[in-house]
Amino acid sequence: GLGPLHTAFDGKGNAYTTLFLDSQIVKWNIDKAIALFKGDQNAKPVLDRIDVHYQPGHGYASMGETKEADGKFFNSGNKFSKDRFLPVGPLHPETEQLIDIGGDKMRLVFDHTAYSEPHDAIIVRRDIIKTRQIYEMNECPYAVKSFDESRVERNGRKVTVHMASIAPTFSLPEFTVKRGDEVTIILTNHDKVEDVTHGFGLEKHDINFIVNPQQTASVTFKADQPGVFWYYCTSFCHALHLEM
Repeated sequence: GLGPLHTAFDGKGNAYTTLFLDSQIVKWNIDKAIALFKGDQNAKPVLDRIDVHYQPGHGYASMGETKEADGKFFNSGNKFSKDRFLPVGPLHPETEQLIDIGGDKMRLVFDHTAYSEPHDAIIVRRDIIKTRQIYEMNECPYAVKSFDESRVERNGRKVTVHMASIAPTFSLPEFTVKRGDEVTIILTNHDKVEDVTHGFGLEKHDINFIVNPQQTASVTFKADQPGVFWYYCTSFCHALHLEM
């Protein structure tokens, strides 16, 4: 085919190659391709083709980058959608299409828009994904382990603000620094429920970061503007989130 780009494998001796110019995925047998290369004119390596929409680039098979490739699914990352979706501006959505490769013939089972250009990824079984639900507070040596540890420390023109949070409040409702200070804010989230994430936004300073449950995060900035500035939680965390 025209415009071969990326190839994935199913663990059964077959390969799946994206054809950019043909807008297709081609399924071919590796042993038969080797035989044809060695001169066996009876070898027919191409087993199947399927159209995708349009111009595929990256593609990957389920568990295909491991020794346990299962030959179940292939995902095609397509670089153009053309007229398949409503235009939303100069940059049109791209698409990804999920293909069932478990049988002799490939079968499209799902497609969706993607932003922006789809690139390489992996498909793995969900049972081998072991996610961390909350952080370990003790992993960070700078963690503010109790509200009583909240404080403002000054060392010359460097100021460190130690804060904690638990929905729906920060341990320090306010703090004061001097113009020209280098300020570091260290924030520890004391919530223990997964997904109760807090944000910290400081107006007019282009500061906004998140802190996951039991995590500690920090930011350093120059206090170069005089005035009073609000800081507040920017991630919905509680029924009284607007009070934080």
